[in-house]
Amino acid sequence: YVAAVYEHESILSPNPTALVDRRSALELMGKNLDIYEQQVVAAARQGAQIIVFPEDGIHGFNFTRNSIYPYLDFVLHSHSGKWNPCREPYLFNDTEVIQRLSCMALKNKIFLVANLGTKQPCEHSDPHCPPDGRYQFNTNVAFDDDGTLVATYRKHNLYFEYAFDTPAEPDYKHFDTPFAGKFGMFTCFDILFFEPAVNLIRQYNLKQIVYPTAWMNQLPLLSAVEFQQAFATAFNVNILAANIHHPTLGMTGSGIYTPVKSFIYHNMESYGGKLIVAEIPVITTDHETNLEKTPGRVSEKGNEQLPPPFYAEMMYDNFTFVPVWGEKGELQVCVNTLCCYLNYQRAVLTDELYALGVFDGLHTVHGTYYVQACALVKCGGLSFSTCGQEVTDATALIDFQLWGNMSTPYIFPLLLTSGITLDFADHMGWKNNHYFMSKNRTSSGLLTAALYGRWYEKD
Repeated sequence: YVAAVYEHESILSPNPTALVDRRSALELMGKNLDIYEQQVVAAARQGAQIIVFPEDGIHGFNFTRNSIYPYLDFVLHSHSGKWNPCREPYLFNDTEVIQRLSCMALKNKIFLVANLGTKQPCEHSDPHCPPDGRYQFNTNVAFDDDGTLVATYRKHNLYFEYAFDTPAEPDYKHFDTPFAGKFGMFTCFDILFFEPAVNLIRQYNLKQIVYPTAWMNQLPLLSAVEFQQAFATAFNVNILAANIHHPTLGMTGSGIYTPVKSFIYHNMESYGGKLIVAEIPVITTDHETNLEKTPGRVSEKGNEQLPPPFYAEMMYDNFTFVPVWGEKGELQVCVNTLCCYLNYQRAVLTDELYALGVFDGLHTVHGTYYVQACALVKCGGLSFSTCGQEVTDATALIDFQLWGNMSTPYIFPLLLTSGITLDFADHMGWKNNHYFMSKNRTSSGLLTAALYGRWYEKD
């Protein structure tokens, strides 16, 4: 099927904390919706059957609970009937944004997924009802090619979004399409958690995901395109990921991903939006085609002289590293019960320092979640203290086998190359209670090769 995602540089309110009226809010959102409309037309012309827009793309961000209120549309999340906002605009008040999105889908005969803020009044008898008597949700809406609202999803894992409420129960939302079956839906930070993302995919055996996001890149392990690809590979799904484009805030990185191929956009240099349109196969199989069970040896090491470990902070976590020296070698580094192993060979020795790092613990900055990671990274400079820094360019081409005795089945294989480009492992999978990833010669200089494990039970 042909899919489209749009990385949108949203027109932002100059003062998001100021209180404005609904008319002013609609005026600002209208400017963003005008751009959406142009992109829907362009995508439809290229044969796209579905288009996805980013999180916060219509209203922007940095609001307070009160200042966002005029920007919120009314949506009944429990809406059981079929509502077509474009054809039936009179059913509810404060649905101008939803009506416009519905009409775009209808006019262009395309499935459309967008993110907006929504409100729902609640009774004080409801124990979860906020003091102001209303819920405010970060919401995705999906329309079919007739403009009918087919699914709404309320974001569960809010990322410091004080204007919004967390729904009492996670939404498991999916919708059906004639061209690729069921699509599941979640938002941004959700991708790092079991609820609802992992549970949704497993419960409904989903193979296609739509994913609006407003992701701030964090190298070396959590760049948007890097993690989006790893998620598609780990769960054997297609992901249509639309990110916002604000390079000054570190926000870029969208793509259409299959488990073995990607069409991505990552651009920290220039401004303006970007439409990606790609034809991808519908995934129907259940077997993990990408996990070939043919690694090299998984050998526990003898007493050879290993370089001494050192400690450095990477992504706010205290990693234990060993330096990767020389043109080839075998290394191991352990912490707690987690041991990481690396066999490597470089084509040419460059004057770049690489290190193999391990972390097994609770990550506590910008969210709390348990990580088990084995990571081969290029350091920022030649001293140990630069390992873990954000690096975007590298020249070393490295053959490697990386493996670890992870305690969780949820491993995201990260493989990032120079200029924030993606590569794919030759082999990966489980063997003898170790997860491994191997690659013969990356396509360009290696930035990160990592097994990023999420041990959800220990969150």
